[in-house]
Amino acid sequence: MAWVSLVLAGLFEMFGVIMISQLHRDRNWRSLFLLVAGFGASFIFLAIAMQTLPMGTAYAIWTGIGASGGAILGMVLYGESREWKRIVFIAMILGATVGLKLIS
Repeated sequence: MAWVSLVLAGLFEMFGVIMISQLHRDRNWRSLFLLVAGFGASFIFLAIAMQTLPMGTAYAIWTGIGASGGAILGMVLYGESREWKRIVFIAMILGATVGLKLIS
């Protein structure tokens, strides 16, 4: 259950990052509410995961999901650079995340 909570925390972090971009484009209460809700849910699920998982592992995986997911969403939704070097480093982040799961 802790790993499911951790993945959900990472996904909500990605949603929060998307809502930051949305808030910059459309300054309205709905975007602000969704931003706060996304990051709030992310922290709640991270806290649930950290009841079982070590803090260092949980935090590293949470940030890895958020950072790589945010970069991937930026490429897909906002036309950010898809240069091969960028993709290699995103893959390295994801590989490290999987590695932490395997040794935990």
